[in-house]
Amino acid sequence: MAVKHCGGHSKGGGGCECEHDRFRRKVCGAVVALVLLALFVVLIVWLVLRPHKPRFYLQDLSVLCLNVTPPASTYLFTTMQATVAARNDNDRVGVYYDEVDVYAEYKGVDITVPTRLPVGYQGHHDQSVWSPFLQSMDSVQLPPPLAVALAQDETAGYVLIDIRVDGWVRWKVGTWISGHYHLRVNCPALLTVNEGKGSYGLNTGGGQGYFRFQQAAACAVDV
Repeated sequence: MAVKHCGGHSKGGGGCECEHDRFRRKVCGAVVALVLLALFVVLIVWLVLRPHKPRFYLQDLSVLCLNVTPPASTYLFTTMQATVAARNDNDRVGVYYDEVDVYAEYKGVDITVPTRLPVGYQGHHDQSVWSPFLQSMDSVQLPPPLAVALAQDETAGYVLIDIRVDGWVRWKVGTWISGHYHLRVNCPALLTVNEGKGSYGLNTGGGQGYFRFQQAAACAVDV
């Protein structure tokens, strides 16, 4: 078996090969060290910052009109105002809210058109409150089974709808600002109809105090 000598007095090509081996080992060691250092820095930053998703709460929902009259019509006419609060609990991370929409759903179907919230920045331990109006704008037609289900819920005295927040956020740490992250928020809202007595087949569609929001609650947040 041939033995490679890496002594400095070799006149053949073995010395060059040994030098190349040493160089490759040094380069590999440097690359591994840089990767480990980068992972260590990322870990330290994560442990120090510990970024948290903003917390959302549905504080109030005022329904001025929620009217559908199947089978004569499956068009939904509704006007409501939602009061949504968001809190940033991070110590060192700020939040930019970009292109954020609010709309209402019933059983997974949009019942209002999206309302765009103003672009804003939320500092550390800061809270923001929005109160957008949500309307059907005469453009929401429910599938017939869903229109019947909504009319039946009104008759029974209770309607469960979801207030959705959908848009994009960016994180800010010092002078560094991240790319966009998709924000999805779901806020269930239980409404009583005519103090829980229902409409008894008469779809009056609302009025002052006809629909009442039951209780403020935390929302499910996904970023």
